[in-house]
Amino acid sequence: MARQRPTFARSIAALTLVLSIAPGLAPSEAAAQADADRGRVVLSTSGKFIDQRIAEFMEKNDVPGLAMAIVQAPYIPRSAGYGRASLADDELASTRTMWNIGPLTQAFTAVAIFQLYEAQKLDIHAAIGKYLPDLPAAWAKTTVFQLLQHASGIPDYRTSADFKEDRTYRPAELAALVSAQPLLFEPGTQVRMSATGFLLLGLIVERASGVSFHDYVTRHQIEPLGLRSTMFAEDFPKKSFREKPHARFKSEIPFINPVEPAVGYYDVQGKRVAVDPRSSANFFAFGSLWSSAEDISAWDIALAGGILVKREENRALIYKPTKLANGTTVPAMAGWEFTRHPGFMEIKGSTPGFSAYLSRFTAPRDLVCVTLLANKEGLDMTGLARDIAESYKADLGAGIGSDGIVTQESKFSVDETVSRLKALLGERNVPVFATFDHGENARQAGMELRPTKVVVFGNPKVGTKLMQSSQAIALDLPLRLSVWEDERSRVWVGYHAMERLAAEYNVKDNTTVLAIEQMLEKLVAKIVNVYDY
Repeated sequence: MARQRPTFARSIAALTLVLSIAPGLAPSEAAAQADADRGRVVLSTSGKFIDQRIAEFMEKNDVPGLAMAIVQAPYIPRSAGYGRASLADDELASTRTMWNIGPLTQAFTAVAIFQLYEAQKLDIHAAIGKYLPDLPAAWAKTTVFQLLQHASGIPDYRTSADFKEDRTYRPAELAALVSAQPLLFEPGTQVRMSATGFLLLGLIVERASGVSFHDYVTRHQIEPLGLRSTMFAEDFPKKSFREKPHARFKSEIPFINPVEPAVGYYDVQGKRVAVDPRSSANFFAFGSLWSSAEDISAWDIALAGGILVKREENRALIYKPTKLANGTTVPAMAGWEFTRHPGFMEIKGSTPGFSAYLSRFTAPRDLVCVTLLANKEGLDMTGLARDIAESYKADLGAGIGSDGIVTQESKFSVDETVSRLKALLGERNVPVFATFDHGENARQAGMELRPTKVVVFGNPKVGTKLMQSSQAIALDLPLRLSVWEDERSRVWVGYHAMERLAAEYNVKDNTTVLAIEQMLEKLVAKIVNVYDY
């Protein structure tokens, strides 16, 4: 495998040279545009360096360990570990630590499907019953492509009352958990993430290739790219070098900065409980892969051209918003989501004990990617990753310039984002007190303003608790979210950071402040994303 790395590096270098020449620009102009922020030494945004942001995030969310890697194609200029890979043993998060990457596995599965499609071993437009003849009749007519779109309507086995995370299942047993349930919707009419759909894709990979899903991904993605820190849990005994306590590094080279798996944790009544790594197999082609942040970054670079998926039209099917059978265009595909920032895409999520995030700014002027992996489940690392990306290139974020305002980019228009917000507040019986349409107000005043709306809402019982601690905070109550479209047609949702407001008004009720902060984070994540996480 060592001989393949120079070939891979040369291919990526050549590919990036092509990508860096933007349409309509002379090569020299494109290079100047793309290189303006590359190689910067001072990497910060809003006055904070990357390490400080990561430290604050880990402390605030009680994260044992985290790994980060940055791509500025074709380079990986930064790869680092923070904290502990295991709390029980002397194992630090390092550049070779493997984490269960959970839903990022979907991206590997999608590549495998298109590799087989290009090899003419399967038809992505065929009904899945062609490859899996024993499926329930309601599932059989769904196409392979609809599984990739998460548009099948097949229920997610993770939602079954009979699914137990600490038990080991075979793929057929997982599918059986929901096989008697009706479809959630007619295939091709909606999008809803389903681990069952990607489980079926994994089985289709096996049927079409004649080898196991494990072997196909290993032979066609992991081994060609030389990803030494990428494998499945079943590979740990032969391919990882975990030792308790560490001693063999003094005499055996593989134990120097060893490839070893992190231990995942979840909270039970405020206590951290370790997760058995074998449980990751329950997520099969949806979430069973383990990798390091650095390996994910190398694999990410290979996505840019024809190394993994050879034909550009096929890459466009995976890495752009998808069109459903009913004609609706959805800003998501195969676990990826897309905003209005040109060329931006992200994939993220959790499995027991772990959280993972990968963003890709693929426009020629950007070429920045951020990978974050952590051994605590349920983390939303979207905001942290965006701040890190903005540290590398100034215009990748909202450009607010203050940590006192929390922002996330929406996948939807201003009107649709506001509509989703009001609908969700209605479901939760949270009153909306007012909606201000500043764009319309500007029009009536004979002025121009890009779409900008503010929604004012809140629970009087909760707000009163804050005012009982400090009445002056009434200046910033009820709660409000601003939704606006910037000069690049990107749509942002923003709100005041509760932690900062509490400090400003000397609010002592930390329990209520934390509850509101968590509610706002979950509310915004729900309205700006296509998938539920």
